[in-house]
Amino acid sequence: MPSVVQAEESAEEAGLRIATEARERQKGFGNFTANLTMILRSKQGRESQRELRLKVIEVDGDGDRTMFVFDRPRDVKGTAFLVHSHKSDPDDQWLYLPALKRVKRISSSKQSGSFMGSEFSYEDMGAVEVEKYTHRFLRNESCGEFECVVSERIPAGEDSGYSRQVVWLDQEELRTIQVQYFDLTENHLKTMVVEDYQKYLDRYWRGSTITMTNHLTGKSTVLNWSEYEFGTDLDVGDFTQTALRRAR
Repeated sequence: MPSVVQAEESAEEAGLRIATEARERQKGFGNFTANLTMILRSKQGRESQRELRLKVIEVDGDGDRTMFVFDRPRDVKGTAFLVHSHKSDPDDQWLYLPALKRVKRISSSKQSGSFMGSEFSYEDMGAVEVEKYTHRFLRNESCGEFECVVSERIPAGEDSGYSRQVVWLDQEELRTIQVQYFDLTENHLKTMVVEDYQKYLDRYWRGSTITMTNHLTGKSTVLNWSEYEFGTDLDVGDFTQTALRRAR
């Protein structure tokens, strides 16, 4: 079982090994597209909804490249967000604003800001690369219907909005079940819960519902994923700033 600390293995070594194994299990998908419904929920329970599309491609020797395109409602239609994730360096991120017809670069120092008014930050929308954190195994414990391994990861970059994250992975498949985010003053800022996993191509697990709850504001954002399609005809040329301007 991957979560058990092996003989003469430190908590740091075990944390890194588990995070690396979780990543390796999800490598090799090539590319995929999916649809997303984003539900913004206020502290009082009022909701607003957005619809968007997502496409992702793996890049050999570097992080994934990801593009989000908003389709509804009308006031955000055509807004597009591009992420070039990197193994160790800060992600490159750009936001296309159709009303201004210009691409805005999101600097690494601004990536802790809210992504399109949601409880996800720009930092949250990039791929979680193992090399961007130091890892430490904490414990094994039950989490809902699963037996989970609990680890802590501390961002290596100076611009992260988090001091640390505590991650629950199910022991059997090493899928992310929950992440708790702590801000720079060590307050428990947010919790992300991933539910309703589905398996694609007999190997790749993807959650159907991801909920981010902000404990300081009482607001939450729900992402409902659907219509995954793997092995499309995407290539890296579909993930450039030029492609971002043309995304519709």
